[in-house]
Amino acid sequence: MALSTMIYNHLPTTQYSTMTRISLVHAHQQALHDPPKTKPSNPTSRLAESLSHLLHLHLETPPRTELHQSIWDSFTEEKHSTPTTSPKEVIAHKWCEIHGSSDWDNLLDPLSPWLRREVVKYGEFAQATYDAFDFDSFSEYCGSCCYNRKNLFEKLGLTRNGYKVTNYIYAMSHIDMPQWLERSHLVNKWSKDSNWMGYVAVSDDEESRRIGRRDIVVAWRGTVAPSEWYEDMQRKLETFGKRDAKVEHGFHSLYTSKNESTRYNKTSASEQVMKEVTRLVELYRKKGEQVSLTITGHSLGGALALLNAHEAASTMPNLPVSVISFGAPRVGNVAFRDELQQLGVKTLRVVVKQDMVPRMPGLVFNEGLQKFDDITGTLEWVYTHVGAELKLDVRSSPYLKRGLDLAGFHSLETYLHLVDGFHSTSTTFRSDARRDVALVNKACDMLVDELRIPRCWYQLANKGLVCNAHGRWVKPKRDPEDIPSPTREESVHTFVDRMQTQDVLESVLCAV
Repeated sequence: MALSTMIYNHLPTTQYSTMTRISLVHAHQQALHDPPKTKPSNPTSRLAESLSHLLHLHLETPPRTELHQSIWDSFTEEKHSTPTTSPKEVIAHKWCEIHGSSDWDNLLDPLSPWLRREVVKYGEFAQATYDAFDFDSFSEYCGSCCYNRKNLFEKLGLTRNGYKVTNYIYAMSHIDMPQWLERSHLVNKWSKDSNWMGYVAVSDDEESRRIGRRDIVVAWRGTVAPSEWYEDMQRKLETFGKRDAKVEHGFHSLYTSKNESTRYNKTSASEQVMKEVTRLVELYRKKGEQVSLTITGHSLGGALALLNAHEAASTMPNLPVSVISFGAPRVGNVAFRDELQQLGVKTLRVVVKQDMVPRMPGLVFNEGLQKFDDITGTLEWVYTHVGAELKLDVRSSPYLKRGLDLAGFHSLETYLHLVDGFHSTSTTFRSDARRDVALVNKACDMLVDELRIPRCWYQLANKGLVCNAHGRWVKPKRDPEDIPSPTREESVHTFVDRMQTQDVLESVLCAV
């Protein structure tokens, strides 16, 4: 059986994948408590053992203090009565440093509280690309965003961050990549070629004053299960840009593919995002504002974020460009890394020690071979990571289970939980961490049972079915405004352009 069918994806899929994941975890847990004397015969046991040896994960269950249930109950009551976010502080005087001007030197260990809040903010923008995505293969809108861009943040409770979405990004690919692009099983569907891959947003006036500049955000979605990196990501490098930089060709295909006969990808994801970023930069610079670009993404989204950053920095050399990625794989070769550095792109990679995706591609042939440069010379086909690293450890949190859970290790909510609780490598998990612990189990089963949080609880009520006036359970029709429509999106965009241009002209006239 292919490994890709045995690992749980970011959101619940089928009952079969759920059961196979449970059997995998159960087999590993049983092995921990009753180690076999001979080589395990059960396929799931052999899989768990081989993966643990491959990744050198520390899977032993460390001693855990047994806490009385009343202590957990009091903890829950206390957490339920406190806000999930810290008060916003003005960071305008430190924005360049927090945006990576010094490569986050002396800000990561211990982790600056200011930087922590910003990292969590951008992580929530990346998480939104999952929470708003239609994963239902029986939906005619599978692969699209469930909401229109005007109410996306309102639906997901992200208006508190002070940004507004200005444009959506759609992508397609000319190569076969299992589950990288979700497909509907229905004949009549919104698009047979494209998927919603993210969005562009910009800080409002109040948030811009707090953070010291007008911040443009690009958030990229990632849907690749951990197993697919191992099975499908041993691919070739191909040229990206004008010089010696090379990147993995699957990422390149998603970022640059287009087809005139499609509805949503007459232009590529690259062209869509660069058109919108360029428009926003020019708009706010005409107003005399300082502008920055922050690109974020998880998993595959983190890879696309680096391609986007390279293109943006090449096109707009005076624009401060930063990437904050979570669980991202390697993307390109040494020349690609060097070009990003020369272009001034600042990259902060948030990595969980037990997550296997950041080890891909190039599990063997990676930056570790640079120590042999004197013998081999610079190897153009070797993958390498880029930028500064914030390394987290699942074992640091008292709320997370021990054992092997590849999907849980890779989950973005696990990452955000660990960022929120991290202070330094020499201290314990923060007791005053604010982020809601229950969010960890949205799409996995990482929380200890004492917390009584159901596994994979984040889903539509009744799995999206509603009872109609005749007492029949049916799939509801989407609100017309939430139905994907390239014509409507383009017309709305044109209207917004006209209004913003008028605002600029009025500002100039007032100044005169």
